[in-house]
Amino acid sequence: MQNFTFHNPTKIVFGKGQIAAIAQEIPADARVLVTYGAGSIKRNGVYGAVMAALPGRAVGAFGGIEPNPKYETLMRAVEKIRAEGWDYLLAVGGGSVLDGTKFIAAAVPFTGGDPWDIVAKGAEVKSAVPIGAVLTLPATGSESNAFAVISRESCGDKLAFSTPLVFPKFAVLDPEATFSLPPRQVANGVVDAFAHTLEQYLTFPAAAPLQDRFAEGILLTLIEVGPGTLADPTDYEARAAFMWTATLALNGLIGCGVPQDWVTHMIGHEITAMHGLDHAQTLAVVFPAVMDARRGPKRDKLLQYGERVWGIRSGSEDERIDAAIARTREFFSSLGVKTRFSEYGIGADVREKVAERFEKRGWRKLGERGDVGPKEASEILAYSL
Repeated sequence: MQNFTFHNPTKIVFGKGQIAAIAQEIPADARVLVTYGAGSIKRNGVYGAVMAALPGRAVGAFGGIEPNPKYETLMRAVEKIRAEGWDYLLAVGGGSVLDGTKFIAAAVPFTGGDPWDIVAKGAEVKSAVPIGAVLTLPATGSESNAFAVISRESCGDKLAFSTPLVFPKFAVLDPEATFSLPPRQVANGVVDAFAHTLEQYLTFPAAAPLQDRFAEGILLTLIEVGPGTLADPTDYEARAAFMWTATLALNGLIGCGVPQDWVTHMIGHEITAMHGLDHAQTLAVVFPAVMDARRGPKRDKLLQYGERVWGIRSGSEDERIDAAIARTREFFSSLGVKTRFSEYGIGADVREKVAERFEKRGWRKLGERGDVGPKEASEILAYSL
């Protein structure tokens, strides 16, 4: 197990009716701007609950943050905040709203030029507007981490950034706030959390048995409760288990001291930017392809994954790996998420296009072994069609 430092300052406020607790978490004199997406929080009562929790406070709102948050939209929020003096952000929504709000928080005080440089050039973020969160879609773990992914429509890019300054100060996780989610979003959330866990687990042995068991516990829980919470959205216990599991999948804990991959996500971001697929839809296609194409470097962990998560113990090593990949695809399919790009009408030319984008970005040393570049990305995509 490698040396590591674990720091997660986000306070989690979990459970039924906990939106009412947000007033205790936000300074009384703060000027709060609520950020949200397309407006479902107004239809399902969450927005009303948030406003009821902040009586007499200075509160404004900015809506319209997209499922893949666009730089152009976020900069309108930045301009609003600078002009009107809002000094605390409350993100109410899922991972995209949270990601977009993190960028807004970093961009408002940014003085290093175009705020797009934060994601495009890794420009240093020296300060950020404080953020709180009310989560309505379990999936990305963005409510308890320092990462965000942003798209820019004008250049077709989808890029990530990270800074400890955008950790949410607190996050309210009320499972009942997720009951009205469409099935597609719930299924995407299960896939997303599953893929986040695999990115930190399916690498190579690192003498980290506890981290492995943490990851396997998350995967087994998602397999157990994912289909159930999709079938019965108002089963509080199942939805609560899913919500907490999705947070733990990417709050930094299971990645402590172990190698991490993230090639699936990097490829998936390019596919979303080019073809507009949901983030989780790309993951459900690319991850099994990564398992297949990278079965050599990942052999030991693939065999462990097959045995401990899927109970696969018989057959040759390659047969067991084949079975583990098949079971993964079957699980994603059982949630209603497709696992081949051909099912989305995406052809073999995707291989060349993604390789070109990797080349453009200078990505040659990705993955847990630093051995994935344009050529390897193309080889992975051969298994995705």
